[in-house]
Amino acid sequence: MQIIKNLPQQTLPIHHAAHIPGTPILKANNLGVQYNHFTALAGVTFELNVGEQVAVVGPNGAGKSTLFKVIAGVLQPSSGSVKIAGQGPRGHICIAYVPQRSLVDWRFPVSVADVVMMGRIGKLGFFRWPKSRDWQLVHQSLELVGLDNLSGRQISELSGGQQQRMFIARALAQEAELMLLDEPFTGLDIVSQREILKILETLQQRGVTVLASTHDLQIAQESFDRILLLNHQMIGFGVAGEVLSAGRLLEAYGGHLHLINEAGATIALGDTCCDGEGIDEHLA
Repeated sequence: MQIIKNLPQQTLPIHHAAHIPGTPILKANNLGVQYNHFTALAGVTFELNVGEQVAVVGPNGAGKSTLFKVIAGVLQPSSGSVKIAGQGPRGHICIAYVPQRSLVDWRFPVSVADVVMMGRIGKLGFFRWPKSRDWQLVHQSLELVGLDNLSGRQISELSGGQQQRMFIARALAQEAELMLLDEPFTGLDIVSQREILKILETLQQRGVTVLASTHDLQIAQESFDRILLLNHQMIGFGVAGEVLSAGRLLEAYGGHLHLINEAGATIALGDTCCDGEGIDEHLA
């Protein structure tokens, strides 16, 4: 039984992959993924610098989750390569994958602190008991995300925002240097979204690199350094003003996007949102 459903298991590496000094924390080169005869990703090339925060946007089924699984090393690409600090993704314990909440089995009989301690497995190895330093890191991580007072609570008792913060705390306990956040804002109210964004600010101050997928174009443009616009292939990568142009948005979303000009601004309305997500907006 596993807490994250439908996710291939990444075996614990015998040897941890070393970082090559002077290399990007993440580099994808001509990355492609095919399922049978279906192309999920094709020719995706980009790189991230240490401490950078990048939003991945695009319609449903664009390949965002597939991209994250390849970067995390749980899915092998059909072509191209991914390098984490100069090495392949397998063997890195610096990568933390924070899944969509819909993929989590919230009936799993564990407490909040138990889940956060799972982030220490890569450092401990299996069948080794946590030491006092491990528990100290767990509680420090919970404190940073504002959940230390809920450490003994069963995970199903948390709100959506608390559940998301718990998994970020697990990544913190893992001492992750690269965090992959798959739809962290989906289904959350404005207050919870702001709490997550405030935590991301703290992570950036600590030099943690973040790649986060989102359907909210306004959050992407206002809260991230750069944006990767994806629909099976990379349509744009750069600052919001360059990537979220009307032409590129129409190329990515096609007939699912409607552009409205109002008061000198362009508002993009998309109807590709998942259940519980709001309407995307982009103010140009």
